[in-house]
Amino acid sequence: MNDDHMVKGHVLAKKAENKLHACCPLFGSNVEDAALLFHKSATSFKLAKSWDKAGSLFLESSACHMKLGNKHDAVNAYIEGARCYKKTSLQGAVFCLNKVVTIYEELGRHIMAAKYSKEIGDLGELNKDIDCARLHYERAAQLFEIGDAATSVIQCKLKVAQFFAQLQQYQKAIKIYEDIARQSLNSNLWKYGVRVHLLNAGLCQLVKGDFVAISNSLERYQDLDPTFSTTREYKFLADLAASVDEEDVENFTRVVKEFNDITPLEPWKSTLLLRVKNVLKEKEMQEEDDLI
Repeated sequence: MNDDHMVKGHVLAKKAENKLHACCPLFGSNVEDAALLFHKSATSFKLAKSWDKAGSLFLESSACHMKLGNKHDAVNAYIEGARCYKKTSLQGAVFCLNKVVTIYEELGRHIMAAKYSKEIGDLGELNKDIDCARLHYERAAQLFEIGDAATSVIQCKLKVAQFFAQLQQYQKAIKIYEDIARQSLNSNLWKYGVRVHLLNAGLCQLVKGDFVAISNSLERYQDLDPTFSTTREYKFLADLAASVDEEDVENFTRVVKEFNDITPLEPWKSTLLLRVKNVLKEKEMQEEDDLI
């Protein structure tokens, strides 16, 4: 059955190419026919699970639609192409999705553009290309803001902050978390997330290793939200800060375990805490060496 789809796909692709070669400025209908034939050919290769070939033919269809000024049809073909390339080629999928974002921006459909920019960010994160993920989530946040989708803006900015933390650009992450915490205090919808945002900012302060800055931050967070000092998140940060100040690896490990047993930490937070623990271990080993 796959062979039948492959044969049909090749036949349709050849017909499409012939239409394009035969066309002239007076016969725009040939380009329309070619666009349809390329689409049908791509669908046949898709049924044959020949993903790269299907993706390339959806791109051919998109090019025809763009030549005709049919941006809506072009964007749909790019989306189909991206779905095919996701099976085999991250680079191909990102290329198609970038085209989708650009066209939706040109059409003034900023929410749709943001959605697909976010999708590129997700692909970057999946491929462990964190900087790519950050850039596209930043773009998504900007587009959601233009589209007046406040909740989506915050969700994207939180991911950007996470990516900054993973990239060890802690001060940038801290600023985003603190800004969102301030913004959320005045919203019934978002205020329950304030303690988590302050926790995340505090963890980024912690990994910087400046105890004075950590202590000052905890005081500022209490001023910002007087209820924060009653939360598990505040106690967690305070206990971690004390362990760092005392260079107590054992207590640091215990504090992390107790918190994680009740509220499982996300992998990126565990990575940050492991960085802190490793620094404490190095200091401990250095002190032992000095005593010898």
